[in-house]
This record gives sequence, structure tokens and C-alpha cells, in this order.
Amino acid sequence: MGKASLVVLVSGSGSNLQAIIDAIKNKQLNAEIKAVISNRASAKGLERAARENIATHVVDNKQYSSRELFDQAMMQIIDPINPNLIILAGFMRILSNDFIEHYQHRLINIHPSLLPKYKGLNTHQQAIENKDETHGASVHYVGYELDSGPVVIQAEVPVRVTDTVELLAERVLIEEHKIYPLAIKLHIEGRLRFDGNELLFDDQPLTNPLRWNNNTLIH
Repeated sequence: MGKASLVVLVSGSGSNLQAIIDAIKNKQLNAEIKAVISNRASAKGLERAARENIATHVVDNKQYSSRELFDQAMMQIIDPINPNLIILAGFMRILSNDFIEHYQHRLINIHPSLLPKYKGLNTHQQAIENKDETHGASVHYVGYELDSGPVVIQAEVPVRVTDTVELLAERVLIEEHKIYPLAIKLHIEGRLRFDGNELLFDDQPLTNPLRWNNNTLIH
């Protein structure tokens, strides 16, 4: 099997992009990042990509009068590549239904909470304020609603009484960097696939998310 082709969308520092780059370099992923697209020219993720000689594109959402036109501009870059997977790595834009439908079952995201808990922003703050015992991160295929769609894999971290938002976010990010490359690997190896709209793992319906615990995948 040849290398899978990936397109990564970023808005910020691109630390999850770096985790994917590292997984490819370490031969954990048999894949190639064909392009990194950002809606912000200042995104550090673009610098990470440029250092690896990965093609970069800036599509500034402020230059478009609607979400649909912005998404169409990205699609004009993505469609000729025809990637196996489009990866949202800290991409801070809500995508149009047309974009999601166009890349259905090829569009994946990571979110810093144990979905369906805490969709949207400020997830770490909410976990602390609600005195949750556990918090974490979820990788999911992108659905039409915000932070929706079938959840593939989750990693938990304990919430400590001494935690600040920054400390908790730091520990969650460590787990994100482990589970995102793993989810991508499962997809490109065909272990995750869709039968119609039903998500299968090793050809069986995935009724509950896979769990990552102590560096072990638990089904």
C-alpha cells in the first residue's frame, strides 16, 4: 500500500501538526502531508510545515463575505490533492455543511474534552469549575453540529485540586499528541471505516469510543 495523503488545517501553534509530522518521521504513520492550510498568515503551524518542506497555503477568512465562499476557496486547494484524510489541528473556524458533506467520512478533528461534554471553547475552565474528576481529549469524525460526529478515541487525565487552566491544558495536550496520530493510523490502515453512516472498527460497529490508557489502546 502506498503512502496515504493528508491535508492539515491549522489556525495556531500547530502542536498537533508537529505530532503528526513526528509520527510520519518515526514511521508510525505511512503517510505524507501534502498541504497545510491556515486561515491566519501568522499561524506558527505554517512555520512548522515550511521547515519540513510541506506546501503551505493561507486562505484568510476575512477576505470572504461568507463561510461558504471561504470553504470553497479551501476546497479548490484540497480537491486536486484528493487526500485520504483532512485533519483539523486547532483549526478555529466552523465549517459549512457543504464542506463537511463534500469530505464526509474523510474529515477528522481533535477536541479538548471528553465529548459529548463541553463542546466549544473553554473546556478546561469548565472541567475545573464543575469539579470534574476526569477530563481529556476526543478524536472524532466531523458532523454537521459543532464538535459532533462519531467519536473514535478518547484519552482521560485526572483533574487535580491544584490545577489551573494552563496546567490541565498542558496535560491534556500531551495525550492529544498521542491519540491523534493513532486515530489517523487506524483510518489509513482501514481499521476505521464507514458502512453507510455507521462507523466500524475492525469491521465491527464502534458503539463506544476506543480508550487510550497508560499508552494502551482499549476497545
